[in-house]
Amino acid sequence: MTGLPSYGCVVLTQGKRPADLRAALDSLLGQTGVRLDVLVVGNGWAPAGLPDGVRALALPDNLGIPAGRSAGVPHVSGALLLFLDDDARLGDPGLLAEVARRFAAQPRLGLLQPRVVDPTGLPAPRRWTPRLRVGDPARSSDVCAVWEGAVVLRREVYERAGGWADEFFYGHEGIDLAWGVWDAGAVVRYAGDLVVHHPAVAQTRHPYFHRLSARNRVWLARRRLPLPVGVVYVLVWLALIGARTRRLRDLRETLGGTLDGLRRPPALRRPMAWRTVARMTRAGRPPVV
Repeated sequence: MTGLPSYGCVVLTQGKRPADLRAALDSLLGQTGVRLDVLVVGNGWAPAGLPDGVRALALPDNLGIPAGRSAGVPHVSGALLLFLDDDARLGDPGLLAEVARRFAAQPRLGLLQPRVVDPTGLPAPRRWTPRLRVGDPARSSDVCAVWEGAVVLRREVYERAGGWADEFFYGHEGIDLAWGVWDAGAVVRYAGDLVVHHPAVAQTRHPYFHRLSARNRVWLARRRLPLPVGVVYVLVWLALIGARTRRLRDLRETLGGTLDGLRRPPALRRPMAWRTVARMTRAGRPPVV
């Protein structure tokens, strides 16, 4: 095993999907050509009955998705970090070895998200391909946001980027992390030829979706953007959401979340450099949409 690419793997779960968790771990433990340190983080749950070689970290309370992932990082070793949700599965036993080869070949690569495919053949939600123009999901490109359920980062880039936005609880933490990676001087890549599986479920199944989504948009701008860009970003998204929202209740939740984000500042402000704004714009996603 010496000399193989090393991964610290953080698998997040609330313990509500034991069959999915087992499938996720089986897909991980079946990877070849890599050395893995696997930790299951129980978000408000004490993981039990795990496969041999898999360790557990029990969090007494549900800290939310980004904070749950963050909690696992100090407990795993490896030059690369893999974050995997309990309902996601790696699509091929050689996937992590191929990802490691790409990181080795591209020194500026900081974060990689594979293509996400529903295992039953349902159409992929638009958010799974994080481009302004989605196009062919099998096409690879640099991106400025990620779907968070299965991503790989260089550990040192993760640390320079500031890690996950713990206070977000749910929603937009993948955008925040991707922006931090760009600001750390690295590149975020969507790999359309590498596949992970995840069920196509609606984000709106969560009752807090609209409120937290709006609040986190404001916090994202306040955390990561220079003030003039941040103001434009929030106004653009309010206009888009207003045009798309069909139910009055959802609109009220959106406005309430926006006010939450304006009233209470995020814990951290790390505005990106103007050169990062320019790099992201050249990559096809100026940080105003």
